[in-house]
Amino acid sequence: MPGKPVIVSGHARFEMRRRGIREAQVVGVVRLPGQVVPSRKGRHVYQAKIASGKMLLRVVVREDTSAYHVITAYKTSKVAKYWKRP
Repeated sequence: MPGKPVIVSGHARFEMRRRGIREAQVVGVVRLPGQVVPSRKGRHVYQAKIASGKMLLRVVVREDTSAYHVITAYKTSKVAKYWKRP
């Protein structure tokens, strides 16, 4: 089940490199997120807990019928702020 391709923008690549985030991590979160929460401009934030749950990797994505377009990605220690309880 390959699904739609994950396309990483130039901006996202620059920020990922600057923030020490590997593309495989980003693709992994898009393919198997812990949560998906709505964002602005019709985008969604795909997020997953990392570092034994002490950090979140958040990936801002615009999805269309043909692909997932990664806008940016970042890590945060503010798990309680962003993780939505069911």
